[in-house]
Amino acid sequence: MLSQSTITTIKATVPALEAYGTEITKAFYKKLFETHPQLLNIFNHTNQQKGRQQNALATTVMAAAKYIDQLEVLLPAVKQIAHKHRSLQVQPEHYPVVGETLLWAIKEVLGDVATDEILNAWGEAYGVIADIFISVEKAMYEEATAELGWDGYKSFIISKKVKESKNITSFYLTAGDGSKLPSFNPGQYITVRVRIPGEQYLLNRQYSLTALPNEDYFRISIKREAIEGSPAGKVSNYLHDFINEGDSIEVTAPAGEFTIDLYETKPIHFIAAGVGITPFMSMLHTLADKESQRDITVIHAVQNEQVQAFHQELATLQNQLSNFSASFYYESGDRSEKQEGFQYAAGRVTEETLQQLDTNGIYYVCGPVPFMQSVVSALYKSGVSEEQVKYEFFGPAMAIQ
Repeated sequence: MLSQSTITTIKATVPALEAYGTEITKAFYKKLFETHPQLLNIFNHTNQQKGRQQNALATTVMAAAKYIDQLEVLLPAVKQIAHKHRSLQVQPEHYPVVGETLLWAIKEVLGDVATDEILNAWGEAYGVIADIFISVEKAMYEEATAELGWDGYKSFIISKKVKESKNITSFYLTAGDGSKLPSFNPGQYITVRVRIPGEQYLLNRQYSLTALPNEDYFRISIKREAIEGSPAGKVSNYLHDFINEGDSIEVTAPAGEFTIDLYETKPIHFIAAGVGITPFMSMLHTLADKESQRDITVIHAVQNEQVQAFHQELATLQNQLSNFSASFYYESGDRSEKQEGFQYAAGRVTEETLQQLDTNGIYYVCGPVPFMQSVVSALYKSGVSEEQVKYEFFGPAMAIQ
């Protein structure tokens, strides 16, 4: 437990964190990788270059300061981050290094404002928060070993590679040792790690599982991030261009809390943009496998027909589910071959579109951050409660409002 003086001191730093939080986290990561470059084998380099990791850490630190006397409020966020840590193989010995560097960054940016009293308070608070993460992650590692069959990275073979659209390809993965695969919760993801020729460090990315849980294979469906992107999608392009059937990659056990409650009976709405449809595919296949009678709606926004994945697969699911409907929105063009019973429209998903949905349902949202911010805001405006809305970030969590 933290002392009252520590809590008071931490809360007093909130204004400084609001003003300099991102500057502190930028200094933190720069120093961390200078002094411990081996950690670049764990962290996503693209998120670093785009500033997403720095912004996410700043948000987390700010939340810790605001709720330092109510740490239970942070538990949902802790669990979400801990799933990513377990999937990336973050270990207890990493936490002291992070804590030491964070205190250095606070002092470096705030200067004389960061008194010994403030640094000591943050050191004490960090120790408590780190212990919570270590405890939660220890349970997750033990669960992965006991229930999922392995911990750490395991070799998988690409048994099949299927092009789903102009820029999305599915990879079917089977265990390199021939073992049966564990079940997973629909909506979860795995971490893929590769060594790319010419790169100094290992690179990893997390991809949603997109098939019905089964003992034979995992399926991940990966969007090629454009070469001209800034920065380019090193891992996605490498997987698309150089990893073929018969090749092997390393994978960690399924993780994540963005999952579906199969015992819920309320209408369910899946709202996605682009590759954000991927976590919903395993959910939909599982609902079909369970012969769900729920009202199920899919809304999928895409740039055009060429980049739209899973249209035919959704048509098959339509035949398997009793109360299923789907609407597709094309930013440019239209679809040449349309499925009977589906709705097609030009333009983007609007607030008016979302207001037509049942406000008593459960909403799952996934896609680019601006899309999710727009959709979630519109849902709240229409009277949907926060408890009814679930969303997933591809990467570090960002502010949704």
